[in-house]
Amino acid sequence: MSERRIVIRGGRVIDPANAIDACLPVVIAEGRIVTVGDVPDGFAADHEIDARGQIVCPGFVDLCARLREPGQEHEATIASETAAAAASGVTTLFCPPDTNPVIDTPAVVNLVQERAESAGMARVLPIGALTRGLRGKELSAMSSLKSAGCLAVGNAQRPLENLLILRRAMEYAANCGLLVVIRPDEPYLHNRGCAHEGAVASRLGLPAIPSAAETVAVAQTLALAEQTGARVHFGQLSCSRAVAMIAEAQGRGLAVSADVAVHQLHLTESAIDGFNADAHVNPPFRTEADREGLRRGLAQGSIGAICSDHQPHDLDAKLDAFPSTEAGISSLETLLALTLRLVTERVLNLSAAISRLSRDPAIIMGVDAGTLSQGAKADICLFDPDLEWLARPPVWLSRGRNTPFWGDPFTGGVTQTLLAGRTVYRRFA
Repeated sequence: MSERRIVIRGGRVIDPANAIDACLPVVIAEGRIVTVGDVPDGFAADHEIDARGQIVCPGFVDLCARLREPGQEHEATIASETAAAAASGVTTLFCPPDTNPVIDTPAVVNLVQERAESAGMARVLPIGALTRGLRGKELSAMSSLKSAGCLAVGNAQRPLENLLILRRAMEYAANCGLLVVIRPDEPYLHNRGCAHEGAVASRLGLPAIPSAAETVAVAQTLALAEQTGARVHFGQLSCSRAVAMIAEAQGRGLAVSADVAVHQLHLTESAIDGFNADAHVNPPFRTEADREGLRRGLAQGSIGAICSDHQPHDLDAKLDAFPSTEAGISSLETLLALTLRLVTERVLNLSAAISRLSRDPAIIMGVDAGTLSQGAKADICLFDPDLEWLARPPVWLSRGRNTPFWGDPFTGGVTQTLLAGRTVYRRFA
């Protein structure tokens, strides 16, 4: 019950939103944070959690996770994937609008939220469609989507018919106070490619996607952001030049932000060698220089969030010839461990890494999450930074096993997740 009075003791509390990094008790009542620090006089806990040897931090906020429901329940469901989210310390996640039916009406928004509430494992906040049916032609009813609970709109990975539609959409979104989420990809330059335009794609004879497909789309969107005054978020960047362009725009005061999928911070185009379909992603893995540019942007803050870009698939989706396989990685359950590798490799310190998973994405989306402030929802992740585990059952809860990390050893894992003070995941040895 979320109404229970709980004290978490003995853990190292890291709350970037309040500049806390200390061993302190966390006091919870009625599903909210009472205090981080001294236990109030007369507070009688119904339950105590021993967090010795663990990090206690805000639950993570994932800006891009596909749950496949409604419409693709043969691959995954809201129940299965929010269970995986809970096991990953994710308490709030945003799902793109490319479901079936598309999230372009309040009815579909309500359907997704009701099923997430019924599962009870994580908060699911749908991103509304920018255009009707994601067809890229007619604008969606954005004001109605906002009234239904959408904080942002986007067209997922579907192209718009032309830039005038994008301009009108950004103007409408700005008038509604909605964030516009752009996955930058110029469709004619993408040209049905499946790998980065570089040495590996050439050697394997694969149709390629140049970095310019991303940078041209970023440049066009930045020009329209300046024209319209819309708030724009660039999702799942893959190349260093795009990071530099966004950093320059931020320096000029444009209201733009960006995130990166966690696997893009570790893998490069070489991951597809041998036609490894588990490394088939969109945008594709690019060069080592691009990976370093992404890491640098993350450290400097021009990239404000790390997301999972979770895309679970059934086994058949990765069994065809490489260009015909489905792009995407099941990545919720490697989100924390791969982020902790960035700490080990001194890309980020631990507080900054946690901030990129919690406080910073919450700020980007304007959602009340990612903090242990007094009165905030008690959405809390406890993890053991030294826990060693393998990416395989029984710890893997997502229905999607499509990951290039399958069977690999990891260090750092979630031990318990609380959603509004209620335990939604507990790891058993």
